[in-house]
Amino acid sequence: MPIHILSDQLASQIAAGEVVERPSSVVKELVENALDAGATTITVTVRGGGRDLVQVADDGLGISSGEIEMAFLRHATSKLDTVADLEKVSTLGFRGEALAAISAVSRLTIVSRDRGAQGGTRLLLEGGRRTSRELVGAPVGTIIAVENLFYNTPARLKFLKSVPTEKRQIDEFVTRYALAYADVRFRLSHDNRITFQTTGSGDVREVLAEIYGAETTRTLLEIETEVPDREATDERAAINVSGFVGPPDLNWANRSHITLFVNGRWIRDTSLTYAVIQAYHTLLPAGRFPLGVLFINMPPEEVDVNVHPAKTEVRFRRPNTLFGAVQRAVRRTLVAKSPVRAAGGWAAGGGFEQFVPQHEHIAGWSGAAQVEMRLDWSRRYQGAELSAPQDGESEAAFEAAGDVEPSERKLPIMRVIGQVGAAYIITEGPDGLYLIDQHAAHERVLYEQFLAEWEQQKVVSQGLVTATAVQLPPSQAALLEDNLPLLRSLGFEIEPFGPHTFQIRSVPAVVARMDPAAALRAVVDDLEEGSTPLQGKVEARIVLRVCKSAAVKAGQTLSRAEMEALVQALEECESPHTCPHGRPTLIHLSVAQLAREFGRT
Repeated sequence: MPIHILSDQLASQIAAGEVVERPSSVVKELVENALDAGATTITVTVRGGGRDLVQVADDGLGISSGEIEMAFLRHATSKLDTVADLEKVSTLGFRGEALAAISAVSRLTIVSRDRGAQGGTRLLLEGGRRTSRELVGAPVGTIIAVENLFYNTPARLKFLKSVPTEKRQIDEFVTRYALAYADVRFRLSHDNRITFQTTGSGDVREVLAEIYGAETTRTLLEIETEVPDREATDERAAINVSGFVGPPDLNWANRSHITLFVNGRWIRDTSLTYAVIQAYHTLLPAGRFPLGVLFINMPPEEVDVNVHPAKTEVRFRRPNTLFGAVQRAVRRTLVAKSPVRAAGGWAAGGGFEQFVPQHEHIAGWSGAAQVEMRLDWSRRYQGAELSAPQDGESEAAFEAAGDVEPSERKLPIMRVIGQVGAAYIITEGPDGLYLIDQHAAHERVLYEQFLAEWEQQKVVSQGLVTATAVQLPPSQAALLEDNLPLLRSLGFEIEPFGPHTFQIRSVPAVVARMDPAAALRAVVDDLEEGSTPLQGKVEARIVLRVCKSAAVKAGQTLSRAEMEALVQALEECESPHTCPHGRPTLIHLSVAQLAREFGRT
């Protein structure tokens, strides 16, 4: 094939692959244009997860009738004039590619009127080509409707995610920009149902309450502007970090609740996200991440936004200085304002395992909200029933357990001696000592019991005396609503109760004594993390989470009867040597090893 120049239409469709990845990309570009136009009200209407329709209406400056067609030409923009302007971009859009790219892969209708015009102009484009133009009556501002996205690029359409996934992506983007522009009224609706809206009052806390709920928002800590000291360099003094962070007990299973804005632009930046996480060093349980909404303001010439067509990746002229400023601002806020952690308190973000620092794992320590360990005391070994051992009956129980044939045992016969560090059960076996991790062991027991009930469709639910209301971020609310039948099969009874709010009426019996709101948030965390399309794996993840949360924790003192019951239950498990996450449930110190340690060999 000879070398030739691509047609404008084909070039636009190729460029659309970088700018318009999915429906949320369309929402992003159109909302950013509306914000650049000075809009005070932005309404986003979506149908079919954005495949059928994405419409963005604003009351901004509008586009004049003489320029409306030029707006859809590649590299046509009102935001740059010279190369010097590119070095200090102060608008969200500037490349002049978005409208051309969107129109090239959709059927697009725009109605716009600028403030000096008597009426508006309606323009229809199909695959980037104009099909109709007419003068119409319209309010000042712009309405752009994008229909049948990727209708002419079926390969792109095939790779779109499911409708619920695309809806969540749109929710996340709109809520982010509602935070950055709290003085703008946002309204988002999916399939004729309003899912998110703000008042435009300018109060960021009000927007946070719409996203995370009033109860969670009340706990957030505001980052106050740092007063530069005399030794601060000019570039450090020019960086302003503000926003909100959560206290350490408000934590999540992933980093998605750390939101960063630079000069009003939402960005993805691994280094700055790590700076926020590092500020919580030693304050969070392992595998948990904080909530943070940070607004970074700095001179435009200090940041290069012309890195990628999507404009979510940027480069900083002095990244180390910025990293230090973010980390210092968050850490300073935590040290000055973070409340004292209540023993055994629930983590509102979903991490409701009791947080016990390592130095508190001492005998006799007991959390204020210690959860009672509940086990089925009745165990059967080859037809011989064992009931819960009473004081003085441990030896008899130990001997009864010995009736089981060695070939059928997965664990040796063990006799409970005691507990150490309020975390490990000491037992004696036929060839030495065994140390059992009480949390890992109980998690394994609950997991196999729960899994057996679930597979037989006999999961036991516990009704709540009073229904508990839970408010979730819009993206998580949509995810939960899509998975209500799945959760019902696992023992949760949950009903929608207003915009992204739900009522919990019953929970699986294994978590009946725990905070139902925290239990639900933890399950939603796992749903959010589950990237596999295999439903069975998602269900297994939720069972894992429920069992991990319900299991007795390190730091909880157990009675002898509870220790005996836990050991007996572990002996009945199919895979007693590890917890469901792969950690060992017990370790063995043989008599020979003990002899070597004491110098007897």
